[in-house]
Amino acid sequence: MNENATRCGFVAIVGAPNAGKSTLVNRLVGTKVSIVSPKVQTTRTRVLGIAITGQTQLVFIDTPGIFTPTRRIERAMVHAAWSGAADADMVALIIDAEHGLYDNARQIVERLKESNRRATLVINKIDLVKRDTLLALTAQLDAYGIFDNVFMISATKGDHTDDLMAFFATQATEGPWHFPEDQCSDMPMRLLAAEITREQVFLQLHQELPYAITVETDQWEEREDGSVRIDQTVYVQRDSQKAIVLGKSGRQIKSIGAKSRVGLEEILERRVHLFMHVKVRENWLEDRQRYSEMGLEFDV
Repeated sequence: MNENATRCGFVAIVGAPNAGKSTLVNRLVGTKVSIVSPKVQTTRTRVLGIAITGQTQLVFIDTPGIFTPTRRIERAMVHAAWSGAADADMVALIIDAEHGLYDNARQIVERLKESNRRATLVINKIDLVKRDTLLALTAQLDAYGIFDNVFMISATKGDHTDDLMAFFATQATEGPWHFPEDQCSDMPMRLLAAEITREQVFLQLHQELPYAITVETDQWEEREDGSVRIDQTVYVQRDSQKAIVLGKSGRQIKSIGAKSRVGLEEILERRVHLFMHVKVRENWLEDRQRYSEMGLEFDV
């Protein structure tokens, strides 16, 4: 083996909703490429995060959380997750140490076993449980016989994530890199900007409302002073939802916009002028074009 040769590997990060997949991908990549919130099902489509360690390029596929879907968009999300796993060189299953092997997690493990897919087991949030609990959970999962390696990490704190990164690098195959050295995601900037705003919608609005909302970047204008003007529309399904997003005297949308602008300025490393609108688009969850724009399959 040529030690100076470039290597490349695709790693699918799969798991149940809220297991910490996006947090881990952002940690491994070293910058925000996927949005994060305490609510489940935040990630809607497959997101690539690209990292380089030595001569190796690792492409992490952050997939939507896998659960039992009931609506069209949920079926599309779960389909995207399994498609990402099928296309990858390696699969890493993230298990939330606090929740253990509950229904959604068990279904994923059983499906991996049925499909004869080997995987790396990553037990996350180890800082939140006792050692005995971790050992018992590891033994329970190891009994399935599909895991070649086990890593115990805290994606939030970064505990042992370097070890995980180093392991993936050893598993990558010799070959050319698939992306330029300075690229950290395959997501177009306009779409990432919309996702940053949607993250704030998830963080600031409660209950089911965020799941009925989508955000689109309508305009991106580079200014002579180096700043950028971004115009976005938050789409909801009903007038009653529009009123909630706007808030009294427009306070809620101003709060969402202010936090989103800060996040965008951190990523873009320049001043951002963000202008936001809220519009009703009835039944967008049944609109084939919206799914195409989100990178999701409509007929699944």
